[in-house]
Amino acid sequence: MAVSWDDMRIFIAVAREGSLSGAGNALKLDPATVGRRVQRLEESLGAPLFLKSPQGYAPSEAGERLMPHAEELEQAMLTAEDAVRGQEDRLTGTIRVGAPDGCANFLLPQVVSRICDAHPELEVQVVSLPRVFNLNRREADLAIAVSRPTAGRLTVQKITDYHLYLAAARPWLRHNTVETLDDLRGKRLVGYVPDMIFDKELDYLGELGLERVQLASNSVSVQFNWIRQGAGIGIVHGFAMGTVPGIQAVLPEEVKLKRTFWLVRHADDRRVRRLSRFADLLCEGLRAEVERLEGEA
Repeated sequence: MAVSWDDMRIFIAVAREGSLSGAGNALKLDPATVGRRVQRLEESLGAPLFLKSPQGYAPSEAGERLMPHAEELEQAMLTAEDAVRGQEDRLTGTIRVGAPDGCANFLLPQVVSRICDAHPELEVQVVSLPRVFNLNRREADLAIAVSRPTAGRLTVQKITDYHLYLAAARPWLRHNTVETLDDLRGKRLVGYVPDMIFDKELDYLGELGLERVQLASNSVSVQFNWIRQGAGIGIVHGFAMGTVPGIQAVLPEEVKLKRTFWLVRHADDRRVRRLSRFADLLCEGLRAEVERLEGEA
């Protein structure tokens, strides 16, 4: 029995998702159908492709050997589809973008909405995870990072610089005086859970020599809402300050941290025109939105 691309894409999905249900969700198929197709592929190849356990599905030795060939086939199919659609300027299909919490909450909703307004047949999934995305496992088609990756078969391009400020709500500032960094001692600080800082670029308070955080979360949006509600003082993205009135930068001349957003893609995706076109629109939109919101802040 010949191996079909349809069965191969199901194999790829199960290997990446680690379960029949996860692959079914990704492919919009019933998990039972996914299981039958995996079994059919295993029978066709004459080898078990997965090791099954209570934790899910992990590629067997044969599955590990098959995976790079399956991904080459996947890339060839994407390139072929792109060639057929190449004469059309509109974007279609589904694209998944991985992003850090701040970018996902305060920038991507409006930037992606504008892209989809111009390309109504496009579906965009924004995934925010408190860790670095693994593009080799195809957790996303593109990822936005705050540190430039130095390993892996990836292409990296700078999107834009942005700034972070020490900030608090005006009601909090009416009851707390902060004229120097030393005045922060004894004040209620808002920041990251220390052992959940997954990137050195996120260690904002450590850069200022501040260690004890009374209100901590791995989510930027939770931290932002604490500060907005007057619960304490902490580091806020300049572009987030531009979305809500009533938050004021504190010691802006002394505390202004510069960071950079990077767009990261799998190296093989450079040939996929659809992803390249989307990447251009995304970078252009993010640059403009950061400039607008930081200006309003």
